[in-house]
Amino acid sequence: MFCSGCGLPVTPGMSFCPQCSRPVAAPIPTMPGMEFQIQNYAGKVRSLGVVWFIYAGWSLLSGILGLAFAQAFFAGRFGFFAHGPFVNGPWGNPFFGHFMLHSIWAFLIVRSALALAAGWGLMERTEWGRPVALVAAFFSILKFPFGTAIAIWTFVVLMGSRNSTLYNQL
Repeated sequence: MFCSGCGLPVTPGMSFCPQCSRPVAAPIPTMPGMEFQIQNYAGKVRSLGVVWFIYAGWSLLSGILGLAFAQAFFAGRFGFFAHGPFVNGPWGNPFFGHFMLHSIWAFLIVRSALALAAGWGLMERTEWGRPVALVAAFFSILKFPFGTAIAIWTFVVLMGSRNSTLYNQL
């Protein structure tokens, strides 16, 4: 290390140059290497995978409870609503009501399975984990607030050329 004023060699512990009394600048820390960036990114990907697992479980559980309630409500099992407009309306139609509820059940299972696959792929750092997580984020972005938050976090962590390169290095 050298003095910036007179060029005299100074030892790293000195605070002033002995020749010109100029303050010695602190050494500039080095930039972290690629290995540090990969380890840092691996931690982010692992955290994102864990959150996708939690989201898959939460989505499945809340969907099952919501659909069970909807199915009981539209079947007229709540006493006061037993003779309401929903029982004899379009939901009372056996074909339409059952078709809609079964379609929602299928969508719920597919979305939860996609979130589970995204979590698994990110935790195992597979080649297909990144694209599956991006697709799962796309399908979950309108599921406010948790789906939107995890979708935005997924897009931030996984999209971009730098993040693509780091993911491929994992």
